[in-house]
Amino acid sequence: MHPPVTGRPPYPWHPGHPGYRPDYWWHWATAGAITGWVLHRWTHPIYYSYGSGGTVYYENNVVYVDGEEYGSAEQYYSDTSQIAASVPESAKEQADELEWLPLGVFALTAEGVNASSMYLQLAVTKNGIVAGTFYNESTGTTHPVEGMVDEKTQRAVWRAADGSNPDLIMETGIYNLTQDQAPVLVHFGPERTQEILLVRLEESERPEE
Repeated sequence: MHPPVTGRPPYPWHPGHPGYRPDYWWHWATAGAITGWVLHRWTHPIYYSYGSGGTVYYENNVVYVDGEEYGSAEQYYSDTSQIAASVPESAKEQADELEWLPLGVFALTAEGVNASSMYLQLAVTKNGIVAGTFYNESTGTTHPVEGMVDEKTQRAVWRAADGSNPDLIMETGIYNLTQDQAPVLVHFGPERTQEILLVRLEESERPEE
């Protein structure tokens, strides 16, 4: 696997960014580290699961969260999209000054699937910006991703930052990303979703380029 964000403009989480070693992005944060890092100062971590029996599930085009009706699938997608798009404009102007806590590198897979050719590297700033790189080993393509952590719900939501697949959004709980396996809900627009798993990789498991 290529180092995070290789082959694209030098975003602040690039391994060549001053003050960060290339292997920094393979590290990950504990729940305690997240609590101490993000300025929202949450006192109780929230962990999400998806599908039947999960904290978020769909039934007859209605979304339920923690057993309570949230709204239509269209409303849930719209709200999720707004979280992903809420990266402050000032962050782009102050990109070189942002500090990043690595969340690690993950393989994208699903229950019962042992192999993957898609990978995701993520990091988070103190004000809850989530960013990193998606890498497809099969095609050799990379895409920058960015989004936000919602202060109220602790949902981390991100999408491609280069405009590719504009309707595709991924979400999970920020504290889920401290675990070795994180359930993720992928939105392919307002009418279709898929549940996947992010499985943490050690740097020693780096795929061949």
